[in-house]
Amino acid sequence: MFLARVEGLVVCTKKDPAMSGRKLLLLRPQLVDEKEPTRFKTGSNTIVAVDSVGAGLGEMVMFCQGSSARLAPGMKEAPVDAVIIGIVDSVDVLGKQVFSARQS
Repeated sequence: MFLARVEGLVVCTKKDPAMSGRKLLLLRPQLVDEKEPTRFKTGSNTIVAVDSVGAGLGEMVMFCQGSSARLAPGMKEAPVDAVIIGIVDSVDVLGKQVFSARQS
């Protein structure tokens, strides 16, 4: 599982039938900064993920990739590589809160 911030929405008018009705979001991974582990740094890549929990723009989410993504409910027959499986409330690293949805 990984953490990411929702950066945008992806709209596809033509897609695999198994993807019909599924919301696609653009994610930017959030990594613990190795120089300062009590804060995040933004990853350099972006990921398109299926939203299974109703996430929105700007939210911090938890997602999984690869074969684990297909284990999410309703994804077994869908050609997916990344699925949002949670909306993050808070993250603590080394006893310090580095993210809180209430302060975003």
